[in-house]
Amino acid sequence: MKKISILIFISINVIFKAQSISDYQYIVIPAEFSSLKQTYGMDGILKKSLSSKKYVILPTEKNNWPNDALVNPCKILNADILNEKSLLRNKISLQFKDCKNQVIYSEKSSSTIKEFEEGFQDAMRQAVAKLPASNPKETVLESAPAKEIIVNDVKPETKVEVTKSTSTAQKFSKGNMILQKIQIDNDQFILVDGNSSVPFATFKATAKSDVFRVKLSSGESTLGYYENGNIVIEMPKGGDFVKEVFMTK
Repeated sequence: MKKISILIFISINVIFKAQSISDYQYIVIPAEFSSLKQTYGMDGILKKSLSSKKYVILPTEKNNWPNDALVNPCKILNADILNEKSLLRNKISLQFKDCKNQVIYSEKSSSTIKEFEEGFQDAMRQAVAKLPASNPKETVLESAPAKEIIVNDVKPETKVEVTKSTSTAQKFSKGNMILQKIQIDNDQFILVDGNSSVPFATFKATAKSDVFRVKLSSGESTLGYYENGNIVIEMPKGGDFVKEVFMTK
């Protein structure tokens, strides 16, 4: 499989604002926590509580993430549990970090139960009880730095350089998602979000005009085509395909 690196300089005029945990929907819970040798069952309590508060728990493996999370990883928070270590108590700090590795929420709790498993679980129940319910809002970023985009199945002799002067190239949108079209060669182009180093979709021409073979960032393959100047992708959904239209801007 051939690959090509594309260096992209994109300036995005967006407003950065502070986010709280309730502004998010997607949470990743790691298999292991940074300062604990084992989870002591706290991960199960955390998952159950977050789900009950309408958060969506994502796996650590990105291949199974929804498309909007792949396109904009700043929609995701990463959970962690720190062992605060106390002689007389089992004490923890429940934390959630954003895409910049900044802690946006932290809750400390402790238990007088001396046994590790029971004590840590008791402390976790206290911590999650204070979590607000999910009420997601669009997560925005500061101006994006240079991105290196890795595109699969591109001819090795193809060279592409996309600079700031081309950042005003053709764009397409669906809801709050804005994608930029980057032409690789006469037969290939990609749609990429300025906030992500992963292409949303790679398009390769077919024998039929304006119809393309599409490889999504999830690794799934499908078809795409132009319709009234817009780009349509037949998105795989539960064994079927759903038409999603990306409007030209």
